[in-house]
Amino acid sequence: MKLVPLGDRVVLKQVDAEETTKSGIVLPGQAQEKPQQAEVVAVGPGGTVDGKEVTMQVKVGDHVIYSKYAGSDVKLEDQAYIIVRQNDILAIVE
Repeated sequence: MKLVPLGDRVVLKQVDAEETTKSGIVLPGQAQEKPQQAEVVAVGPGGTVDGKEVTMQVKVGDHVIYSKYAGSDVKLEDQAYIIVRQNDILAIVE
């Protein structure tokens, strides 16, 4: 199966959380903060959304930073994804 987003939606695959701190302390799963960085795996067509013309500014393969509480979590074939609106993406990491 494949996720195909509609409108200005973007499908993200979250990067793995840090398992150790910079000082070398190993963090258990519950103490790890959910990272806000992800890879774009699918991009909607854009078009007219809520009466405004939307041009998609991200592309598949981009690494992005998104809002902390944005999007909907989806699990498909044992893989977790997040579906967000393009305006929930704060920056592209280069």
